[in-house]
Amino acid sequence: MPEAASAQVATRATVGDSEFDRDTAVTLRTPGVYDIGLSAGWTIINAVNGGYLLAVLGRALADTLPHPDPFTISAHYLTASQPGPAVVRTETVRTGRTLSTGQASLLQYDDEGREVERIRVLASYGDLDTLPDDVRTAARPPALPPMEQCFGPEDGPAPVDGSSAITERLMLKLDPSTLGWALGQPSGKGEMRAWFGLADGRDADPFSLLLAVDALPPTAFEIGLTGWVPTVELTAHVRSRPAPGPLRVSITTRNLAGGFLEEDAEVWDSADRLVAQSRQLARVRLP
Repeated sequence: MPEAASAQVATRATVGDSEFDRDTAVTLRTPGVYDIGLSAGWTIINAVNGGYLLAVLGRALADTLPHPDPFTISAHYLTASQPGPAVVRTETVRTGRTLSTGQASLLQYDDEGREVERIRVLASYGDLDTLPDDVRTAARPPALPPMEQCFGPEDGPAPVDGSSAITERLMLKLDPSTLGWALGQPSGKGEMRAWFGLADGRDADPFSLLLAVDALPPTAFEIGLTGWVPTVELTAHVRSRPAPGPLRVSITTRNLAGGFLEEDAEVWDSADRLVAQSRQLARVRLP
């Protein structure tokens, strides 16, 4: 972990007062129109991370809709977003007593000043605090070694400048059994597991869960592929407000075909509760 991040952990940022909160905050221009400067701090290979972008849109919809928390949000990634100014446009589709639904688009401008839509989402919001505390599940938390036996980006070779700025903002400790790709010996299994948090110590909330489902290295690496794996579509479900403490994230891929793969993610909190799930379709570059 960088020294700056270590210093931040000592004071522990709080929800609402952290780098993640500042970098996902949108400014209302007119009803349904928000401005934001997409931060370069959440980039991978110079493209803005999809989970960070989902959190930005999630924040705008939370301001638009009468309910506070994303329950389900589906995003289609149309073009690659770049750091810099962006506009989010939201629309309320329906409001009800327990759920409200809205849609949002994130747009930027190309070099000739033309508007380009980057992402379009449809989401349903509710209030997680009103849900009954009744869990009946066959799901089990991922079996991860203790955090001190796992490895983060700081344990590997120095990254290429500008290629992995997001890792400086994450507390990411990967299960050694899913790290064969980093040693040139991928297992051939589409699995990635890690302890996850924000580097400044901020506890998780529903919006950072939207980041968590898309913040680990691609499962394609452990299948033996390299390079960028851009998301085509991602649907995330937030199931519960997470307990304080580090999260555990497990991502699996069962099928790569035609240059596309799916990634199924589960996010578990420190109370052993499944707090978020997602599925995404991503494109891979075949040799």
